[in-house]
Amino acid sequence: MLKKLILIHLMLNFFFISNLFSLENKILLKIENQIITSVDVNNEYKYLIALNPSLKNSKKEEMIQFSKKSIIQEKIKKIEIEKNFINPKIPEKFLEKILENVYSKIGIANLDKFKKYLIANNLDYENVKDKLINEALWNELIMIKFSSKIKINEKNLRDRIKNNKFIKSYLLSEIFFEVTNLNNLNDKFQEISNAINDKGFDFAALKYSVSSTSNLGGKLDWINENSLNKSINLAINNLEINEFTKPIVLPGGFLILQVNDIKNTEVEIDLEKEFKRLLNYEKNNQLNQYSKIYYNKIKKDLEISEL
Repeated sequence: MLKKLILIHLMLNFFFISNLFSLENKILLKIENQIITSVDVNNEYKYLIALNPSLKNSKKEEMIQFSKKSIIQEKIKKIEIEKNFINPKIPEKFLEKILENVYSKIGIANLDKFKKYLIANNLDYENVKDKLINEALWNELIMIKFSSKIKINEKNLRDRIKNNKFIKSYLLSEIFFEVTNLNNLNDKFQEISNAINDKGFDFAALKYSVSSTSNLGGKLDWINENSLNKSINLAINNLEINEFTKPIVLPGGFLILQVNDIKNTEVEIDLEKEFKRLLNYEKNNQLNQYSKIYYNKIKKDLEISEL
């Protein structure tokens, strides 16, 4: 009798574990040759929380939706990368800079500590690295396809450089969003504003931003005032820390910026060095616009099937 009870218990445990395993590996979506499973979405959820610790107390249902959106973007980019590159590789030094840019935004000092942080959050370092490589290859693809289309007025850039003793720099976060009808712009901005005020800028960036920075809560690096065009400088010049702008019109959509910190640095301006830095910044801005347009185009041409 005892042997029978043990056997039944083992069978029930096996049945339960098998069902749990199958649930965790349920295929949710298919995009061409790429599938998205519930495991993928759950891993993306852990990834987004790890990169945005302020969202730990957000509703899991909402975060799962953001995770699904994020993993769809990743798979679509991966499909396009595979169509354009054969065995692509990212130089190790460049990858180290990408990793540093990610972990420094969440206050982690070095790569070893970042790896330990990922383990503590049940994340695999190699998977995280693959995600960042995928985004880097996407950026490389955009540069190859659109760098010849970049147009920059170098005289205007030189005129923007202020030869001051003190340079003001901003630590910013962004939400780049689109509206299909301009009549809906005010309503959309009010909706985003409410989300920022209620749940924070990180949450709103994940939910509303179509920029590649959305996974990092819209966080940008320090940007000095010389790098910003006139309309953006005017929009943020009088903002206090943690305040955000009204929508700023950009090609393809609208930008909301939040000021996270401000500093004034005493520097000796090297005009040529500053010009080159500003030139690179402007090139990246234009490439980001092409990236959004190109992504929307290829997404429209793909069949996304829910299973």
